[in-house]
Amino acid sequence: MLIKDTYHITYCSNIHPGEDWETTFSNIKKYITKIKKEVSGSSPFGIGLRLSNNASEELAVGDNLSDFKKWLSDNDCYVFTMNGFPYGNFHNTIVKEQVHAPDWTTNERLVYTKRLFTQLDLMLPNGISGGISTSPISYKHWFSSKNDISKALKKGAEQLCEIVEQLYAIEKTSGNYLHLDIEPEPDGLIENTKEFLDFYLNFLLPIGVSILRPKLNLDALEIENIIKRYITLCYDICHFSLAYENPEDTFQALEKEGIGVGKIQVSAALKILFEKGKEGAIWNSLERFDEPTYLHQVTEKVGGNIKVYNDLPIILRKKEQHKELRAHFHVPIFLEKFDNLYSTQDQILNTLQYLKNHQVSNHLEVETYTWDVLPNTLKVDITQSIARELNWLKAKLE
Repeated sequence: MLIKDTYHITYCSNIHPGEDWETTFSNIKKYITKIKKEVSGSSPFGIGLRLSNNASEELAVGDNLSDFKKWLSDNDCYVFTMNGFPYGNFHNTIVKEQVHAPDWTTNERLVYTKRLFTQLDLMLPNGISGGISTSPISYKHWFSSKNDISKALKKGAEQLCEIVEQLYAIEKTSGNYLHLDIEPEPDGLIENTKEFLDFYLNFLLPIGVSILRPKLNLDALEIENIIKRYITLCYDICHFSLAYENPEDTFQALEKEGIGVGKIQVSAALKILFEKGKEGAIWNSLERFDEPTYLHQVTEKVGGNIKVYNDLPIILRKKEQHKELRAHFHVPIFLEKFDNLYSTQDQILNTLQYLKNHQVSNHLEVETYTWDVLPNTLKVDITQSIARELNWLKAKLE
């Protein structure tokens, strides 16, 4: 939905199970109309669509896409952003680090992403841009040396050049401006602002110029500008709070290099503040978040460095002394504190404050996908929960 004639806001549908198109579409019809009624009323409602590779393949069969477009029109809904990060199953199975597979070194990831862009081009309403968020190239612990990481980043940059070429052609043909939004996260090959810029400036731009210059018959500066137009950052607030980075610093660093933010994912991490005398109760509260489906990296600021623990159970087994920890667990954005724990909601508020004077991005997508694995005290009706998050975000923007 459009807020202040500027921001398209939505939530990511990866919250709903759906590894095939039939289930995906069934859940869209089940939930979207109810949420639209609670949030946007008679105004058009934007959808943040998550399609697995399988669901995307099935959407391309027969009349599925045209039927979906008709449903969107009939229900006053539109798709403007997609989540192309999880390729395969995301529910009812152990996901962990496999959320990165297949990564950007593979043809499977490239084919999947190109298909998503073809479909988004056909669904996107006239006059607005469209974006797809994606993996930060790969998972860091799959590589044993800096040389192997460098090879993966190089291969990823080469693959992204095909996306740039595709999006350049799409805009010339249909007039639709689409962008791919790289999403840094803990233990990804790209975790933070510095690593994103290192990849962009030292791999993507020089490799992109060498590959695309002869294909598009443009000079180096024009190629760099084209790459910057189509490859942007997905700023997941939860992920950047885990890196202990302030939004203002990230946005200004990107602006300095002329690199855009395609999408802001409005999300909150767990913040664990070890108040003296309450350590036992705090550990007990944190243990309720230990679940086996997703990776929940835990980060800690030690001096000027960020220490990353691969998963929450590592911290829970040791229970060492800490001043503050942050855990990769997308918790409801409207909660500042719950039980004996906090959230990084302050990072969301800082981001929204910055947006008041700087139009960093006009795509805002709430991403709280872990409702099913939250402690029972935080579980309520999913429709009400999503509507509450979106209405909270609306109120803060307005």
